[in-house]
Amino acid sequence: MLMNKFVQKSLPAAIVLALSCGAASAGDHDAEGFHGYLRAGGGTSNHGGTQSCYGLGGPTMAYRLGNECDSFTELGYTKELAKAANGATFVGTFWAEAYKNSSDFGDAKLGVSKAYVEAKNLPFMNGGVVWIGKRHYSRPDIHMMDMQYINMNGTGGGVDRYPLGAGTISYAVFKDNDFNTTDPATGRVVDSPSALRQNILYEGLPVNTNGTLDIAASLISAQGKDKTTHDGWQLSVFHRQAKVFGGDNKIGVQYGVGPGTGINGPCCARIGPSGSTLLGSGYTRLRVFDSAWIQPTRDFSMELVALYQRDKNDKDGGATWTTVGTRPVYAFAENFKLQAELGVTRLKTDAAPGAQRLTKLTIAPTISLARDYWSRPELRLFVSYGKWNDAATKALNAFNNSGSVYGNDTSGVSYGIHMEAWW
Repeated sequence: MLMNKFVQKSLPAAIVLALSCGAASAGDHDAEGFHGYLRAGGGTSNHGGTQSCYGLGGPTMAYRLGNECDSFTELGYTKELAKAANGATFVGTFWAEAYKNSSDFGDAKLGVSKAYVEAKNLPFMNGGVVWIGKRHYSRPDIHMMDMQYINMNGTGGGVDRYPLGAGTISYAVFKDNDFNTTDPATGRVVDSPSALRQNILYEGLPVNTNGTLDIAASLISAQGKDKTTHDGWQLSVFHRQAKVFGGDNKIGVQYGVGPGTGINGPCCARIGPSGSTLLGSGYTRLRVFDSAWIQPTRDFSMELVALYQRDKNDKDGGATWTTVGTRPVYAFAENFKLQAELGVTRLKTDAAPGAQRLTKLTIAPTISLARDYWSRPELRLFVSYGKWNDAATKALNAFNNSGSVYGNDTSGVSYGIHMEAWW
């Protein structure tokens, strides 16, 4: 069966993040050379011990400035492998990554995040690119929450940005969760959680002055033998308005069913990779968001977000997540900024009587490459304040890698250092 979806390849990390509040284009490919991303830091709280962070977990995402208690890096290289006499080129990309849910990489395992080859400048493809392998694929994000609201990473193949009408069309097929479950006693194959995921994106459709529409559809086919596995789908529509106070604004509406919700998939609140094929049509996810970044002057910039997400399921009714946040930044000099970030989050689960509420505020003096919002590297000092209600206490303590940092308290302060770089 078919899965339609928006297609984007990860640019070097710098370009991906620079476009994170704008359109994520299927035709954006890794540029030749060495590229990477790195974040790390350390700190403590008014309760001592390890650095603490403020979030509710579950289907939510946390505001990340002064609020990342993990370490992550990905490093890679893109190289033209061969060039045909007619100008067609074959380009290879390989990236490795490491992640640790603490401030020290320590014994973090090294994994492969990209390993693929593209065929470009093919005379019969009219500018489209053919590729096969493992890659980052259509993963635009709301940067201040590190939330990839759609993410199509995986191993597969396809065609990117073939011109069609006023826009371009991209198609890809992936195999997700590609392993079998076996009987521990006999070793015989019992079933498989694998899924065939196919995606189609039509992007760049002009709808108003400086405004374009991207339409992403997906269809997921469960590959297991057991009748308890289910197919799923998702549909996402994004409107990007460029040239808004020096930045841009994106509005998204997304709806997923079953494994198309991304629930119990590889990570986080992502729609895109196949969620569990054990989820039937009674599981749905609706998400509506407005995400923007602006740079009205040389020295002042800001990111803003408002988001509503409703999850439903047959088991306990689901949950509703709402959040609003902003990150204003002012550059006092070419290499010095003062950043602040304020996020207010509410999570209401149908199975619990009260709503969980959390407010997080961070102030971060920053040494930066330049004045603009997206300039990196950044070296930061930060102080973060969190305030939550009693209903959120258990979730907030569970969110921290180091356990129940705050006990029964409903507020806390954390402080430390942090860096973020991409190149």
